[in-house]
Amino acid sequence: MTLALSHLYYGPLEHFTPPVIGEAFPSDAICGESLLDASVLSDLLARFALQHEGDDLKAIASLWSKWHFANVAAPALAANLLLARELPLALDEMAIITNEESRTTQLVLLHEGKPLGSLDAFTRFEQLLQGHIAPLIEKLAGLSGASPKVFWSNFGNYFEYFSHATAEHPMALSGLAEEPLRLIKHRAYPDGRRNPLFMPVRYLADKSEKSCRTRRLCCLRYRLPEFSYCGNCPLECTRSQSTSGDAPRADLR
Repeated sequence: MTLALSHLYYGPLEHFTPPVIGEAFPSDAICGESLLDASVLSDLLARFALQHEGDDLKAIASLWSKWHFANVAAPALAANLLLARELPLALDEMAIITNEESRTTQLVLLHEGKPLGSLDAFTRFEQLLQGHIAPLIEKLAGLSGASPKVFWSNFGNYFEYFSHATAEHPMALSGLAEEPLRLIKHRAYPDGRRNPLFMPVRYLADKSEKSCRTRRLCCLRYRLPEFSYCGNCPLECTRSQSTSGDAPRADLR
């Protein structure tokens, strides 16, 4: 009998909402493949922009993607690493629920996934990456004008963060994070394809010789007047960590 996904949401996952599992998508859900429709995605970004100052579409799209990717990465990695299950996360197999600000808040799945066909780092995440992340990034980049690398960096930030966080889960076996971390340490796949998830974050020593978790690429949120750099920004991390003493974090915004 498969352990229900909802049973995973404690410890490092306690602040996230389990996916809705049902035989049909609720009426208020947005089908995943609709996110590839320019009019649908543009409307989401426009409504999301209303809560923020400024009209920098690159920053708006990046910020929206951070909320979305966090809510995808957490359940995807939890199921993959703790249950060795692949969730149905291809865009044509799932849906999302958004709040009044158009932020993704919950996933809607038709079933709880299937056993992984392989435990190898370069194959176990392929449906997630090629069926959901890659096409959505292509559409976001095309609409906003921001580089695809910015969005891959956003997703990679959470992929790395939740790989470590899931390894701290009470159900985690020793060495649980080794495979996802192996994936992001390689520039290319064994078949020669470029790996867009290569080294999304680095751990650099700040002025106090403390380790500072630093993104390789800035998420652009500072281009909106209400925001400064995030806690992991490569433009600011070392200085802010050395002066404030705040712990580095995977900032959802």
